[in-house]
Amino acid sequence: MQPLDIVFMILQLFLGLSVFLFGMDTMGDALKKAAGTKLKELLAKLTSNPIKGFFLGLIVTAVIQSSSATTVMVVGFVNSGTMTLIQSVGVILGANLGTSVTAWLTAPAAMGGVADTGASPMDFLKTDGWMPILAVIGIILLMFVKRGKKKDIGVVLLGFAVLMVGMELMSGAVDKIPDETLDGILGVFGNPLLGLFAGLALTVIVQSSSASVGILQSIIGVGSSAMGFGAILPIIVGQNIGTCVTAMLSSIGATKNGQRAAIIHLSFNVIAAVVVLTPFYVLNSIFDFTSMIDNAFVINAWWVAITHTIYKIVAIAIIFPFYRQLEKLSHVIIRDKKGEEEVVNALDERLLETPSFAVGRAAEVTDTMAEVSFISFKKALRLYDGPYDAKLADEIRELESRADKYEDALGSYLVKISAKDLDAKDSEQVTKLLHLIGDLERISDHAVNIVESAEEIKDKKISFSTDAKNELSVLQAAVGEILELTSKALLTSDLNAAAQVEPLEEVIDDIRDRIKLNHILRLQKSECTIELGFVLSDLLNNFERVADHCSNIAGCVAEISLDDALDVHRYLSDMKHDSVEFKAQYEAYKAKYTV
Repeated sequence: MQPLDIVFMILQLFLGLSVFLFGMDTMGDALKKAAGTKLKELLAKLTSNPIKGFFLGLIVTAVIQSSSATTVMVVGFVNSGTMTLIQSVGVILGANLGTSVTAWLTAPAAMGGVADTGASPMDFLKTDGWMPILAVIGIILLMFVKRGKKKDIGVVLLGFAVLMVGMELMSGAVDKIPDETLDGILGVFGNPLLGLFAGLALTVIVQSSSASVGILQSIIGVGSSAMGFGAILPIIVGQNIGTCVTAMLSSIGATKNGQRAAIIHLSFNVIAAVVVLTPFYVLNSIFDFTSMIDNAFVINAWWVAITHTIYKIVAIAIIFPFYRQLEKLSHVIIRDKKGEEEVVNALDERLLETPSFAVGRAAEVTDTMAEVSFISFKKALRLYDGPYDAKLADEIRELESRADKYEDALGSYLVKISAKDLDAKDSEQVTKLLHLIGDLERISDHAVNIVESAEEIKDKKISFSTDAKNELSVLQAAVGEILELTSKALLTSDLNAAAQVEPLEEVIDDIRDRIKLNHILRLQKSECTIELGFVLSDLLNNFERVADHCSNIAGCVAEISLDDALDVHRYLSDMKHDSVEFKAQYEAYKAKYTV
């Protein structure tokens, strides 16, 4: 080959690789988006049973076509506390088998297209026969469907077509290499160690074992006398070790358990290499069955897919019974420091690569924030109602500080999620959560305001009249109930509880107005002081504002659940003016909380 020919061949090879990786990335993203909700449901059903975890990893990886992506998600789940370390073992082993699907999909492209000498109906079984059909269907769905699953399926089909084009470009580049040159290059890999390190290095460079396997299939093409079965296996083993790099990099900065999940992935592939290759080459030195296979079959792209799959099945069959030992090994490699506490990163940015999971995790953390905020205000009610307790006041301030941190972290995380390509359901969920965290944070702020009012009463040694205390106790009971209803509505998606919040909020407004009027009447009779009036006004405003935030939260929960939209004010207005049930509940609460 002339030097210029070599340059163009290399450029075509890199063009094919670039197109292949782009098609794989496009297809994987669309598949994750289309199947996001289903993936979340699968995760929700995951138990400590390693068999279920194995099939979960297998299915997820077969869907998104990347064991690296699955393992990175697992690191994120373990890091955030969503998944235990022992649960992750089965998922990681399943992901290792699931990634073998890609080699079966790309093998036809590596075998070449329709012959130039003529076409027959059987040629539709070849890549050139059916790939254009997929591409046409994909572009029709992409152009003429506005949104939803069908549009995502269109992107999947187009991504797959692009992937196959990239595969053919790589095969075409390799076909231009003279046979004697190609045989000389491939002959080097007759040394198993060189083959193993070549597969490892290639996968580290392209960051995808599926892509490196595709390159191997392209090089082999329709068959090579220099690349036998014995040379293919160590390259594939090296590729499987190389794919661990992505998960290892993603575990940098993770918690100890997050790092252990990545170590489990690496340990499995290294151990698999030893337990499979060692007996393989010992037996081959005795029986030389690789020569028999090479003489009996044409070693081509299909043999890469077959070898890839069988290797993984054998490795999993040998190692799977020892999954608990894999977990213990990760603890030996990643040790806990004495006295060190494992801090869970609740919102792990690794999950952003799969937005549907990130949305689900954000919802879980929002529930945690809600519990913190509701507890803080309930404690504030105890502080106000009883003797002043400095320790309790500090607890409330600490809870308010935690709520602030949750709001900051969730706000930033949700903004990052919203920048991703979300389906309609996840987009609505993000909008809902952004609204909720503001109301939840304000509830904890009002709890601290109650603390300050209690401290003012203590410092100034003032006391409300008996009538004022009785009135405030009624209001306090009503606010306590609205907090319980809101908590139930948000944390359990109880629409019945959500519907009861708004009529009770109206009653709380009425109670506040009545207490203010009664205070003015007491002032006129000199039964109260202006100084007490300021404290009373602060308490009333905080109680009323908490009820308003509860109303916003319950309205948001109900509106999203009922109408799949977010117009809380319209929802609340319609409820007040058109609902007979609202009026009945309002009258019931009015009778229950009378001043």
